[in-house]
Amino acid sequence: MVYNETDSPPPESDDLRKMVFAALFAALISVGAYIRVPIPISPVPLTAQVLFVFLAGTMLGKKWGTISVLVYLLLGIIGLPVFAGGASGLGILLGPTGGYLVGFVFAALLIGYLKEIRTPERFISNASIIICGLAVIYLAGVTQMMAVADLELIEALTIGVVPFVIADLIKVSIASYITTKYEI
Repeated sequence: MVYNETDSPPPESDDLRKMVFAALFAALISVGAYIRVPIPISPVPLTAQVLFVFLAGTMLGKKWGTISVLVYLLLGIIGLPVFAGGASGLGILLGPTGGYLVGFVFAALLIGYLKEIRTPERFISNASIIICGLAVIYLAGVTQMMAVADLELIEALTIGVVPFVIADLIKVSIASYITTKYEI
């Protein structure tokens, strides 16, 4: 079927567009792993990945935002150097910091879900939704760090959350601003 500019595009084109953007966000999350600042008191480096996870959830919604993060993780599992510092493999996901990566999936899902049911158009509403996703990432990361590295909660929070709060809130602000101003 052919359509012109006055007709609506076929429904498949929206899915195709979202699929392309999901691939783009998987690539951006991968690139974000290379934008890395080591923190002396933590095995978890400061990266730009989480910003792109936030944007994937807010801009692509729960389905395609989650798919973009899953594609990113699959690329790393099969051996492409897409994790922080160019690391790859299933061992990274099973290691002390792997919970943060697993948390990316659930963060994108939750952010996308909340965005779809609330459709906020204000900065503060978007920021609130994104903070919920950040909390999921921290929860998954700290839980796995405690289990794998045999840390107490205070130790895991000290090395896995505290050093990142300010930088992550800046990323929340950036993602909220972008989401408020632009849509895909």
